[in-house]
Amino acid sequence: MLLDLARSRKVLFFGGKGGVGKTTVSAATALARANEGAKVILISTDPAHNLGHLFDRKIGPRPVRIMAGLDALELDPDNTVDAHMREVSSALHELMPVNLHKEIDKHMLLSRGAPGMQEAALLERIAEIVEEGIKEYDLIVFDTAPSGHTARLMVLPEMMTAWTEGLIKRREKADRFAEFVRDLGRDSTMAEKTVGVAGSMEQKRESKIRRILHRRRQKFSGFRDRVSDEETTSFIIVLAAERLPVLETIELSEQLKRSGVNVGCLVVNKRAPANSGDFLDERRAQEEIHLSTLIDA
Repeated sequence: MLLDLARSRKVLFFGGKGGVGKTTVSAATALARANEGAKVILISTDPAHNLGHLFDRKIGPRPVRIMAGLDALELDPDNTVDAHMREVSSALHELMPVNLHKEIDKHMLLSRGAPGMQEAALLERIAEIVEEGIKEYDLIVFDTAPSGHTARLMVLPEMMTAWTEGLIKRREKADRFAEFVRDLGRDSTMAEKTVGVAGSMEQKRESKIRRILHRRRQKFSGFRDRVSDEETTSFIIVLAAERLPVLETIELSEQLKRSGVNVGCLVVNKRAPANSGDFLDERRAQEEIHLSTLIDA
């Protein structure tokens, strides 16, 4: 079933509790599709990267060729945040007066550690990778961070789209009010002409802000639509047949469904082999009890 999903989807996310084997399963899936002739890229968003160890080579933020048909990259959250902050800071410096640049720098420094900043920056990068990669690759495979982090990340597209749309609506209201004020009592006096020049500069600035907001909305809404399209994207939850991974899987599955993300299948990893002695038989019986909880959920 897992390979059937990999053959029929363009994007797969692998998630689950830490230590259950997400990297191994996601890498094996990517490798299997590459061996079938597909062009695949495998991406790790987990801060504790293991792809480099798995393939015994250095993997960074740019695609590295693992074998024919398979590329890999690792997204470092801190580096991703730094790149995001530089981009935002550059845009603000361009848009705002020079006398405010020091305040902008101060604000950006304080914002770097703000709650959700890492997830927001990572989301933007993932959205870019999907947008670009879906044109180049047959399959994009994400090896994600443990459940809690990933659940927050998958909720963000909807939140960021709504937030950006709210900003656009407020900006449009402000623009209409500014236009109304500019239209009041215009005449040809020098003072009015001076105000007119300043107003023209302000209009250009506002126009650029609107373009930036619209691009961000398009990016987030496009990614949201892609992730919620079950014919294109599926989320694979990897788990071990143990109490905590099972309970976390149930919770993660519910969170993903509420976010409109299709859970394609569950992969139960690290099963004790059957008929392998009393100790392993007893362990397998215990695993069956935990899996029954999952089935009944």
